[in-house]
Amino acid sequence: MTLVFALLLDAALGEPKWLWKRLPHPAVLIGGVISKATSWLNHAPNQKSKGVILVILLVASAYLLASALAQLGFLVQIIAAAILIAQKSLVQHMSAVADSLRMSLEQGRNTVSMIVSRDTEQMNAPQVARAAIESGAENFSDGIVAPVFWFIIAGLPGLLVYKAVNTADSMIGYKTEEYLDFGWAAARLDDFANWIPARLAAIIIWLITGRAVRWQKISQDASLHRSPNAGWPEAAMAYGIGVSLSGPRSYDGKMQNFPWVNANGDKYITSMDIERSVNTLWGAWCALLIIVILISLTTYLPVWF
Repeated sequence: MTLVFALLLDAALGEPKWLWKRLPHPAVLIGGVISKATSWLNHAPNQKSKGVILVILLVASAYLLASALAQLGFLVQIIAAAILIAQKSLVQHMSAVADSLRMSLEQGRNTVSMIVSRDTEQMNAPQVARAAIESGAENFSDGIVAPVFWFIIAGLPGLLVYKAVNTADSMIGYKTEEYLDFGWAAARLDDFANWIPARLAAIIIWLITGRAVRWQKISQDASLHRSPNAGWPEAAMAYGIGVSLSGPRSYDGKMQNFPWVNANGDKYITSMDIERSVNTLWGAWCALLIIVILISLTTYLPVWF
């Protein structure tokens, strides 16, 4: 039942600002280690090999640390798992974009720039809303379903290892000249770690929205995404709330014409659609909680009978 309590604790408290003003968040610590190691190792020759070594050391360190924490008892595991699950903070960031967009386009752009890596300076209102919804759908998989999945598979060590790999991918897993070789191992391992969770997240969103959309449609549009995993929850959300996602956007000053997901959906989306996606993610979270409770109960059934 550790995971059940962790999900509830995260949903209730999220990321308390008073705490993380006084202590470094684990994700920040992991990021600091990766940043320092990158400055030491990411140079010729053998950048790919050095990237592999970094990932191996990250995985081993995360596993050993989490294994030690797990020995400290039930309460420590609940708190640690809750810190590494991000449902409450995810929906808060999305709602903040919706609130800002209602005030002005400029405020909407500023707020969404905190959660996406694309260029935001020239965005119109639908593009701001679309970016928030896409971020929410993708991070429901990365920030909630995947941590839960790996906790079920391997306990707290599995969760912390996943978090370390996912953080590494977000920092060095880019197909740029600087990171193409060095970040190769982080990107490939993150793809593997998210393969099942991304599809589980999509199934949950699909079922929660209750729209008469064939799974084949979601599967086809998910394959349009440049990521092997992110397209799944994004496509499920697009069809679930009836909007078009993805499409053209700018990175580093260059417009890129990505294909539309649910191309026939509503393209003039607003802050109200962000709130609809937030409600969908809370519904998906409830479904995930029920699944975790049922899995937890199966552990105790042999004791009862």
